Amino acid sequence: MSTKHEKILQYIESLPVGDKISVRQIAKEMQVSEGTAYRAIKEAENRRLVSSIERVGTIRIEKKKKENIERLTFAEIVNIVDGQVLGGKSGLHKTLTKFVIGAMQLEDMMRYTDAGSLLIVGNRFKAHENALRAGAAVLITGGFDTTDDNKQLADSLDLPIISTSYDTFTVATMINRAIYDQLIKKDILFIEDIYVPMTDTAALKNDETIHHFQKLNERTTHGAFPVVTHQNKLVGMITVKDVIGREENELIEKVMTKNPIAGSMKMSVASAGHRMIWEGIDLLPIVNDDNILQGVISRQDVLKALQLAQRQPQHGETIDDLVKNEMKVLGDEELIVEFKVTPQMTNQYGAISYGAFTTLLAEVGSFALKRRKRGDAVAENMTIYFIKPVQMESTLTVKPRILDMSRKFVKMDFEVYNQQILVGKAMMMFQLLER
Repeated sequence: MSTKHEKILQYIESLPVGDKISVRQIAKEMQVSEGTAYRAIKEAENRRLVSSIERVGTIRIEKKKKENIERLTFAEIVNIVDGQVLGGKSGLHKTLTKFVIGAMQLEDMMRYTDAGSLLIVGNRFKAHENALRAGAAVLITGGFDTTDDNKQLADSLDLPIISTSYDTFTVATMINRAIYDQLIKKDILFIEDIYVPMTDTAALKNDETIHHFQKLNERTTHGAFPVVTHQNKLVGMITVKDVIGREENELIEKVMTKNPIAGSMKMSVASAGHRMIWEGIDLLPIVNDDNILQGVISRQDVLKALQLAQRQPQHGETIDDLVKNEMKVLGDEELIVEFKVTPQMTNQYGAISYGAFTTLLAEVGSFALKRRKRGDAVAENMTIYFIKPVQMESTLTVKPRILDMSRKFVKMDFEVYNQQILVGKAMMMFQLLER
């Protein structure tokens, strides 16, 4: 049976895109307390079903798929530029296809402005009107207003007119930055992308017996199950190890692991993988804010997802991507990596930053382990010695050496040279990701 929280979310999802909602209205409509309505609206915001905009309110928006994440909605533009909506509020859920800088003659400007565009312009009232008539939204920079006629036109066409106090150059930079950040986020996998929902897996009730566990184990061949109450709240985990030598009629809640480690939909797959390795668990239950079980992920799911992510083309580059792009592998017998220090990797003094240097060593270490067919690994700790500063445009040579390797851990030593001069040393411990 659905909880009040889930019913409110279903109700919000059923509303037409562009509708405005409020805590009071939801509380009245669904006959719940305002606190319950508020929590559900916040969850809807996390799920990208609604967007809350200052001085406007909470608007039902279209839930965008990850592939289209580089296409921002006008509601997101309002948030990015700290804007104020002057008209056309009901069109905030629409997505923009491109933005046009209005720094030219009116006729030239209109050649570039078409439906789905966002015209970024100062206090040029005629340009505002022409853009709206062409099907474009308007972002007025410098904190200027527009005419009442233009506001009414925006309302009738459902096209937003937004005003911001920033100048045109700053606004264009901010929007570009937002699109770039979204592209990086697009490639990060979250639990919600890979989890197995409860409809496709199995759980046990806390008042069932070990006999039920054995039956479920035979039917599914799974070795571990989440344990829930009749309200579907997660209370424990039970594995084959827990039931060895126990009587069939013993209650599950007597032998289960109580208060198990759980994940949430918005946790990244990489974080979940690290947590599972650290805690030595093979199955992670996924819950919502009310601790209601949503599904599970296994260590196998995480490894598969991480291997798939490594083969995806990157659109937005993180520091890790920049470092990987500058690495060149030399030597067949002994692994040697050549690396060029670019200006993005330097600190305020023009020397390689600690972040770029540690990322380089972690990447070289991972590569060395893959060469030894040891698969994926997590860097657990690192001791670094900077012997001489390394300035930008230098070409470094990194020599990794495996000192000790067990089934779970690897100790590695690194030497970093700049034109045959030793500039850095490091010692690193990795924990191996077992299948």
